[in-house]
Amino acid sequence: MPIWINQRGGTQEVSVLLFDRFSNYCLANTIEPMRAANDFLGGAAYRWRLVSLDGSPVVSSSGIRLMPDGKLADEPGGDALFVLPSYGYRKLGTPACLGALRAAARRFETLVGLDAGSWLLAEAGLLNAYAATIHFDEFDRFSEQFPEVNARRERWIIDRDRMSAGGATTAFELMQHLIAAAHGSAVSIEIAGLFMQGEETVRTLAGTAAGDRRVQRAVALMRDNLEAPLPIAEIARAAGCRQRDLETRFRRAFGTVPRTVYKQLRMAEALRLVREGDLAIAEIAVRCGYGDASAFTRAFRRTYGQTPRSHSP
Repeated sequence: MPIWINQRGGTQEVSVLLFDRFSNYCLANTIEPMRAANDFLGGAAYRWRLVSLDGSPVVSSSGIRLMPDGKLADEPGGDALFVLPSYGYRKLGTPACLGALRAAARRFETLVGLDAGSWLLAEAGLLNAYAATIHFDEFDRFSEQFPEVNARRERWIIDRDRMSAGGATTAFELMQHLIAAAHGSAVSIEIAGLFMQGEETVRTLAGTAAGDRRVQRAVALMRDNLEAPLPIAEIARAAGCRQRDLETRFRRAFGTVPRTVYKQLRMAEALRLVREGDLAIAEIAVRCGYGDASAFTRAFRRTYGQTPRSHSP
C-alpha cells in the first residue's frame, strides 16, 4: 500500500546524461518534479547534475544550447543516472559511449532510460534479462533488435535497479511514482496539482490510481470543488460507489482516506495562491474552503509548519 507521508531523510543524487537533439520536454518533466518536491519538502531532497559524454555543450531538438555541469566520466556516481537521447539515437551507440555507460553502471545505483534511452542501455548490454520500455514509435524495432531484453508496451517500468519511460509524459509519471515512494503520496498530489489539471492529475499520482476510474472521478470532483467542499458521501455517489468502498480505494491508491486527500488538495491550492502573493489571506481562505481566516491559518500551519505569511513573496 502507498505511504501517505514518508519522512525520508538525506539527499538523492541524480545525474542526467544528455545527447544532441534531446527532448526539452522530457528533460523538464524529469527535473521539475524534483525541484517541486524540494520546494514542498522545504529542503534539498533531490540534487541533480546535467552531463554530456565529454562535457561539451549539447543542443536540444528545438535548438536550445545547454552547457552541462561536466562529463559523465567525472561523475562519482549517485542514486540514479538518467540517460536521455531522443532523435538520432541509433547513431549514438559508439564504443566510447557504450563503454562510458558500462563504467557508469558500476558507480550509480540505478540506471534509467528516458525516451530512447533504453536503446543505448540495451546496446551496452545493461538491460539483459531486465524488463524495459521505450518510445512507442521505436518499440517494435527495439524488441526485435534486443531479444535478450524483456520489452514491454508499458508507460514506464521499474525492474530492480533499472527503470525506463517511453516519453515526456511518462517520464513525469515515473518521477511522481519515485517521489511518492520516497516521500509519500501527499507530496505527489501537491506536485501533480502544480503541473496538471482535472482528471489528468490523478492519472499521474504515482500511477497508483491509473486503473481506478472511481478514484480518478473522485479526485477530479475534489479539485473542481475546493472553495465549497463536497461531503465525501456525495463524492462517492458521484463516483459510482459507496463511501466505504471509496475509502478502501483511496487507501489502496494513496495510503489514506478521501477526507485527507481532499484537505491536501485544498492546502496545495492555498500554498500556490499564497506564493503568488496577489490575494489577501482571508480571500485565499475562502477560495480553499475555509470560512474563517484563523481556522485556515491553523490548518496551513499544521500542514506546512509555518503560517501563510511566511510563504508570501
